[in-house]
Amino acid sequence: MIHAPRGRDAQIAASLLAAAGIESRVIPDLVGFVEALGDDVSFAVVTEEALRSSDLRPLSAWIEGQPSWSDLPFIILTNRGGGPERNPAASRLSEVLGNVSFIERPFHATTFVSVARSALRGRRRQFEARLRIEALDEGERRLQTALEAGHLGAWELDLATMVLTTSPTCRSVFGRGSEEGFTYEDLIASIHPDDIERMKVSVDLTIATGRDYSIDYRTIWPDGSQHWAEIRAQLYRDRGGQAIKLVGVSADITDRIRQEEQQRRLNEVLEERVLERTKELEDAHAIVMAEVSQRQHAEEQLRQAQKMEAIGQLTGGVAHDFNNLLMAVLGNLELLRKHDAGDAKAERLIDGAMQGARRGASLTQRLLAFARRQDLQIGPVDLRGLVFGLEDLLKRSVGATILIQIIVPDHLPSVSADANQVELALLNLAVNARDAMPGGGSLRIELRQVEQVTPQETLSAGRYVVVSVTDQGVGMDAATLKKSVEPFFSTKELGKGTGLGLSMIHGLALQLKGDLKLTSEVGLGTTAELWIPVSNDDEIRPDVAELAVEEAAATARPLRILLVDDDALIAMSSADMLTDLGHDVVEAHSGREALECLGDGNGFDLMITDFSMPGMNGGELAMAARAVLPSLPILIASGYAELPPGVGLDFARLGKPYTQDQLSAEIGKLTAH
Repeated sequence: MIHAPRGRDAQIAASLLAAAGIESRVIPDLVGFVEALGDDVSFAVVTEEALRSSDLRPLSAWIEGQPSWSDLPFIILTNRGGGPERNPAASRLSEVLGNVSFIERPFHATTFVSVARSALRGRRRQFEARLRIEALDEGERRLQTALEAGHLGAWELDLATMVLTTSPTCRSVFGRGSEEGFTYEDLIASIHPDDIERMKVSVDLTIATGRDYSIDYRTIWPDGSQHWAEIRAQLYRDRGGQAIKLVGVSADITDRIRQEEQQRRLNEVLEERVLERTKELEDAHAIVMAEVSQRQHAEEQLRQAQKMEAIGQLTGGVAHDFNNLLMAVLGNLELLRKHDAGDAKAERLIDGAMQGARRGASLTQRLLAFARRQDLQIGPVDLRGLVFGLEDLLKRSVGATILIQIIVPDHLPSVSADANQVELALLNLAVNARDAMPGGGSLRIELRQVEQVTPQETLSAGRYVVVSVTDQGVGMDAATLKKSVEPFFSTKELGKGTGLGLSMIHGLALQLKGDLKLTSEVGLGTTAELWIPVSNDDEIRPDVAELAVEEAAATARPLRILLVDDDALIAMSSADMLTDLGHDVVEAHSGREALECLGDGNGFDLMITDFSMPGMNGGELAMAARAVLPSLPILIASGYAELPPGVGLDFARLGKPYTQDQLSAEIGKLTAH
């Protein structure tokens, strides 16, 4: 299509295009030119003077309104060539038209035809792109129709962000409406508790091996009803082979499962009737019942194995709840001791109760360490005292058939470690040694100090204390030893080990900037050496820390404090401790109630919140409160002794159970400025 007020230019251009086999049409005015534009136009030829001093807004609007595949080429016949310096109008036309080529007049016919053919080739590629886009759209519509016909819901899980994208049909499989949000966390929460661990293991296995993801599990809908979902997916990788997402479908198979269950029951009833009426089949009946019993036994073993996988999570939850109970006990005992000062018998009884509560708190910390629900609390650790303190527990763990020998020098420097995690690692090594000696034997635990002079692949130069555990068990060959620290690798029978013990210890050693070294020989036994670096803070004295707590408590000023805890018993105990310290306390029992208190205009100097609360946890409350009052000091108390995921490091934390002195010290730190 050609727009040129000068008839001679239009005729020349049209003649050249006709000679090149390109059909063209001449438009004499700009209005008609814009109206003639369309998706079927291959390119447009315009003279510069036809656009000069004209209202280009209709033309610009048409260009901007093109489909995504279209970028119509324009050829401008200009009297001035060159860049913007020689021809300023060229810059303006380039901005308006976008895909534009300039030909300076007078021009050679070959040049004009060459530019026209280039524009035509580019336009043809756009037409081809349109066809491909239309084909893709048609394919997508067919796929969507097939999914809807099969009542299949489509979903994608981004492995980097764990963002879950679902179709309305997929959400309906989990009892959600078409417009309801449905995150990966919502998905996990909707799965039956007995099936969650199996689902997570299957997902991890698909990501690790690339095999298809295929699983059936029970779901709990928001109305409390139980259903069955069938999930199928494949791992999607980028061009570099990196796994980036899971893509799959879901279906509600509740009716099918119920029909199968009903059919199974009908078969059982029919079998009973046949057995009752036919004496000739009594022997066959006995055989069938024996097979059923064997199958039930196998199913029970499978259920027990699945329960063992979830025992760590269960232990962490129990320990957290027990921490909350100890919080109330310790807080009230501490206040009671202040009020009963002078009564020797009452003080003795209270001290005894507090010692028992503190032992309970120590037990919960070990349970949390077993459940891996707390961060590493690294500090100076006396390994000599730790090993002797763990001796009775080690003896009970390995049994009477194994003799434990402990070889420890009189003087050893403290190491930089987490005492709870080191205890757990030592227990794991001892249990592994016990399993390697089913007939009994000797287990030697030895501590020694080593000066590492030459840096190695995993060890820096410096001083280390080495914890070695040596057994007289069956040992491992070279191939087994090489894979022994790989996650989920185990030489034990199915259901007797997770394959995570040595990998956890190896990970702990690396976190501590140390190493786990294993040596073994078939028939002679195994030696595991845990290398832990010597602490640089060996001279820190406990009385200095206690003095700091006393000073912080002494310099604390009366504050207006918002205390948030959904447990009324813990809230009452904490409020009493704060009131006893001279502070004005306002209690809130939920995140929403706390936000209402913060927004009512009554100023607060500090907010103390529990983390584990229904509806809105302490981390979410802290973020919301920080958005309203950026300068408000916030202290998060948690029985897990860890900051929740996603909560920034600028929030102070206090592990439960805590004493009044610890609470006062944390308040002093937060409000010292």
